[in-house]
Order: sequence, then C-alpha cells, then structure tokens
Amino acid sequence: MSTPFDDNSEPPRPKRGLFSKFRSSFLTGLVVVAPIALTLWLIWTVAGWVDGWVLPFVPLWLRPDQYIGLNIRGVGVIVFLIFTVLVGWIAKGLIGRSLLNWAERMVQGLPVVRSIYNSLKQIAETVFAQSDTSFDKACLVEYPRKGIWAIAFIATSAKGEIDKKIDGENSKTAVFLPTTPNPTSGFLLFVPTRDLIELDMTVEDAAKLVISAGLVYPNGVSEAPTPIGEVRQPPARVS
Repeated sequence: MSTPFDDNSEPPRPKRGLFSKFRSSFLTGLVVVAPIALTLWLIWTVAGWVDGWVLPFVPLWLRPDQYIGLNIRGVGVIVFLIFTVLVGWIAKGLIGRSLLNWAERMVQGLPVVRSIYNSLKQIAETVFAQSDTSFDKACLVEYPRKGIWAIAFIATSAKGEIDKKIDGENSKTAVFLPTTPNPTSGFLLFVPTRDLIELDMTVEDAAKLVISAGLVYPNGVSEAPTPIGEVRQPPARVS
C-alpha cells in the first residue's frame, strides 16, 4: 500500500500561522526602522547637547526664539560651526598664529593645565588632521596564537628605536588590532611584514566586519555562520 511520502518525497511543510507572519513582518520592519530612528535620535540628542553649551554665550538679541517664540533646536550647532570657521580662518593668518603661540606659551607655564592641554591637542590633531595619517589597508594577523586570525589595520612600518630594538632582520609593520564591537579600542602590534596577509576590502568594510562581529561582510553580504557540528564533532564511542 502506497503512502503519500513514497519515492523519497518530502512531507509538505506546515503553513505559517498568522502570528508567525506578524512576527516576521515586525522583525523585517524593525531592521529598516531601527537604524533610521537611532540616527535621528542621535542627531537630535547631540544638537540639544551642543545648544545647551553654546546658547548661554549667545546674546539674547541674536536668538531666534526671542522673535518667534519657539525654541529651535540646532541654533547652537550653527553658531558653533560659524565660530569654529572664523577661529580657523583667523588662526591661519599671521596675527592669529602669533596670538595662538602666545596663548600656548602661557598654557605651557601652568603645570596641570599644560598636561591636559597637550593631551587634548594631540588627540584633536590625530582625529581631525587633514594630512594623510589614516590607516592604509586592512590585513589579517595571527592573534592571539598561531592558527587564529584577526582583522587589523596597517598603520606604518616600524621606525627608529622600535625597529632597532626588535630582534630579527625582517622588516616590521605597525598594525592596530581593534576590538569588537568597539573598534576605537584595541592593541598596537609590531608584526613581521611577511606574516601579514593584506585584504582587498577597504578599511571601512573591515571596520564594519569588526563592529558587526563578523555578520556584515563587504558589499552588504551577510553570510550564515558555519554550523557548530561541522567544526566540533562529538567523540566516537568505543565499543
């Protein structure tokens, strides 16, 4: 007697219920809405934070809320941008450079303020400098041991005392090994150049891969992780 599942035919899949369809649509919508909502919330929050710092220094006759009766968020951001551009334009001139050098000499005479100012200045120059000081390429490096690979960013070749003090004749490269999901923290490693594997993906794509913990690959391709069963097999029973 034949059965509906003869000839190695697969049993029919059960139909998805109304709740399952609702759940799937909700998750799909959440993936679309969440990034947009978080981006708008972040912009709104930062604008309010800047307004809270800048507007107290703006004269009342320059605030639009004194004329229209509405508190427009973002006015402080515009004032801050205009003020920063004017300061940068003045600092590029001869008089501005002279005033800046005079102010820095005064700051260097203050013990505690000097340390704070130099640290903040170094960070600002590193982050906002327009010179070509960004990472060149992304690479793979064996870390924390042989056989385990991690994504790193190539900074520059080892130079000066560090290059001389490291044993070996092979050239060394300074790489930054970021952590997941916060790529701004990590480790500075000096690795033999021959032990690095350069990647074709851009630094931005590599950063996305690090932030997403390996879920978002270049060109927006999401690849399913390898099943656990293919990586670790249970020990065979001994009869």
